[in-house]
Amino acid sequence: MDPAAEHRQQLRSLRDFLLVYNRMTELCFRHCVCSLNYRLLTGREESCLDSCAARLVRANHRLMGAYVGLVPALLQRRAAEHSAAGASDPPGPAPGPAAPSPDAPAAGT
Repeated sequence: MDPAAEHRQQLRSLRDFLLVYNRMTELCFRHCVCSLNYRLLTGREESCLDSCAARLVRANHRLMGAYVGLVPALLQRRAAEHSAAGASDPPGPAPGPAAPSPDAPAAGT
């Protein structure tokens, strides 16, 4: 992989991480923080945020583990279909999250 493509992949990975992190933060904050009248979180809010974040991280790890386990089989099946078709069709996009269309509204709006 050339350096420019590797850099783009690293930027995509960072963007995906930040999207997941921001979404998790927003979800847990809305679920756990009841009042903004105080400077510090209450013990109950802190505990709720800790458990909320831990649950979401565990769920994300399980999903990533399943995804990593499925990718080789998907790629192998796609390669078999491609070779069976006589290599006349170009291969499709790699499996993974689809890029949002330019017309789609931004998340959270």
